[in-house]
Amino acid sequence: MLDARLRPLIDPPLERSARHLVALGAQANAITLVGFLLGLLGCLAVALGHYWLGLGLLAGNRLADGLDGAVARIRGMTVFGGYLDIVCDFIVYNALAVAFALADSQAMLPGLFLLLSFAGTGTTFLAYAILAAKRSDPHVRQGRKSFYYLGGLAEGTETILFFAVCLLFPTLFPILAWVFAGLCAITTLGRVLAAWRAFGRA
Repeated sequence: MLDARLRPLIDPPLERSARHLVALGAQANAITLVGFLLGLLGCLAVALGHYWLGLGLLAGNRLADGLDGAVARIRGMTVFGGYLDIVCDFIVYNALAVAFALADSQAMLPGLFLLLSFAGTGTTFLAYAILAAKRSDPHVRQGRKSFYYLGGLAEGTETILFFAVCLLFPTLFPILAWVFAGLCAITTLGRVLAAWRAFGRA
């Protein structure tokens, strides 16, 4: 819901930073993998109860996630680069839900339900992108991307904000997880309906 609105604010500084990185020889896929490693280390920190350390590592993960795309837009976007980026993102998001569940027994059930809700948002997002690609649907609302980005109530920005609040106030995770999982369920339903409108009568 917020992703498209934030793009005009975050893209210019990312593009400036990306130009410096390209001048130093940085590759987009390498930045993706560094960010992925930071994300996994952040999840490990959360699972061990080190929430502030996890927050710092995951902030680095999100920064890398923005920079890899900016570098790719300068060097030239590739299909595999887009694939690697989304795979790494989804693994980190799901691993973070597991990490909270492991860190606190009270968070186990809401953490598992959150994980299930991520399965719904992830599959409906990617399945729609596959079908949209077959029809060659243009989509630039989220900026230049490797494939079609279908919006929803709970997108990347909302997910990042949710986890940031949980890392700052970990005792709130159980209740916030239930709430955010509900938003993900609504997003999943909305994407299914969007797919039906776009493809169901074809």
